[in-house]
Amino acid sequence: MKINRCPMNPLLVPEDVKPSRPDFKVDGVFNCGVAEYNGEILLMCRVAESVKCDDPDVVKIPIVVNKDGHDELEVVTYVKSEHLELDFSDSRHVEKVEKKRKKCINLTSLSHLRLARSKDGIHFTVADEPAIFPSAEEESWGMEDPRITQIGDTYYINYTSVTKNGPATSLISTKDFVNYERHGIIFAPENKDVTIFPEKIGGKYVAFNRPVPCGIGDPEMWIAKSPDLIHWGEQKHFCGLSGGSEERWDNGRIGGGAVPFKTDRGWVKIYHAADKNDRYCLGAFLLDLEDPSKVLAKTSQPILEPEEEYEINGFFGNVVFTCGCLVKEDTVTIYYGAADDKICRADIRLDDIFAAME
Repeated sequence: MKINRCPMNPLLVPEDVKPSRPDFKVDGVFNCGVAEYNGEILLMCRVAESVKCDDPDVVKIPIVVNKDGHDELEVVTYVKSEHLELDFSDSRHVEKVEKKRKKCINLTSLSHLRLARSKDGIHFTVADEPAIFPSAEEESWGMEDPRITQIGDTYYINYTSVTKNGPATSLISTKDFVNYERHGIIFAPENKDVTIFPEKIGGKYVAFNRPVPCGIGDPEMWIAKSPDLIHWGEQKHFCGLSGGSEERWDNGRIGGGAVPFKTDRGWVKIYHAADKNDRYCLGAFLLDLEDPSKVLAKTSQPILEPEEEYEINGFFGNVVFTCGCLVKEDTVTIYYGAADDKICRADIRLDDIFAAME
């Protein structure tokens, strides 16, 4: 398959983003939802920030708390040498062992959502301020991985909302990317990687989701239906891990990817998967137009995998991860997070995706 990576990649890097506070530094701008609005391409970016700290033995963690009815930022400080019971080896979070399993007790950064705008889809200008900042009630640990689904003149932004209770999925809507309405949590923890179809199917809204069981079961894709985008039910298991060979690219976890788009052959769903070494790649499904729980074909090999230096090295390396794409005539433009700290673009002909399916 011919992948046309944009020669300007990476399009956005942490240095392009102004920190939301003078005591913060931007660790990453990545995993963006995509929309077209008023002649522009908009990226609703996940921006991850941490507290500035020059001491390698100290980890400072920002969280949002509610005090006297007001949301405020609070910093939790760990001195590594004083907490030998904790695991700081993963740059994304702090863990400790409880009941023979590792448990995340804090994220090392706080993510918010911020807009970037472009006329040509390549050169983006990032807003100086967050579009949406976390609230203590739903996102005290941050807002992650937004996806944008346009239905009529309304843009629905679903994202992972993280608290100490786990990652849930919440929903916000807008008509102008200036005013935003919160609709609250639509999938309870732990459930993420939600992608909502851009029209009703069989009279109901449809979405993929990815519950993560802590006991029986694996992190796999499910499909659900809703009468109103808020209340979801009729849950059905959609797709599991490939299993078998240890060399499979998708034997670790599988999830959301980009919002599905409609073609004359069926719905195309670009999804992400990781192997057991946390190497993230992208694949694609072709789904029945009337019943998207039916898989007509799928790619057996990745359509995009971490190969370039900017995809291999970064905040968390060997990652390509998409939350959105655009389709123009016969070309699919994928905006993706690379190595959990930058945004890139790749163009793939739709016929090439179909040709790679089995």
